[in-house]
Amino acid sequence: MKISIRKLVFAALCLALALVLPFLTGQIPQIGGMLSPMHIPILLCGFLCGWPLAMAAGFIAPLLRYVMFGMPPMPTALVMAFELAAYGAFSGILYHLLPKKTANIYVSLILAMLAGRVVYGLASFVILGITGTQFTLSAFLAGAFISAWPGIILHILLIPLIVIALKKAKLMPND
Repeated sequence: MKISIRKLVFAALCLALALVLPFLTGQIPQIGGMLSPMHIPILLCGFLCGWPLAMAAGFIAPLLRYVMFGMPPMPTALVMAFELAAYGAFSGILYHLLPKKTANIYVSLILAMLAGRVVYGLASFVILGITGTQFTLSAFLAGAFISAWPGIILHILLIPLIVIALKKAKLMPND
């Protein structure tokens, strides 16, 4: 598999944004939890760089952020590593497989978000179970959907607009 320098640069930019964007909401943790700012660049990375780089950036981002800044705390950072890796992988795979129509940007994004939330639930169940913490279906629904709905809406509105703008500017390294 050949990876271009351009894709590596975009992946590094997405990783850097995943480290920095949470500072915009970090003063009010509830807002950060609702808007999920780390998810935006990792989902974008799938569209821009393909699934391998996006999966790697997604897995690394929360762990590196924990090492550098102590946030998100463990075991949340580990759960998020699997979740964000899934977001990057699925957005990249789906965007690659589906015809390059505007509607499929939304389809790829929404399916990637759903798959990432399933991975979040499974990772939470396993990792929290190992630590002796019970992870219930209601905790999954609350964390993945109920409290996250503002971020879900933000991602559905923002990410396709960015992808469409990059396509029009002929800056998509994956097209």
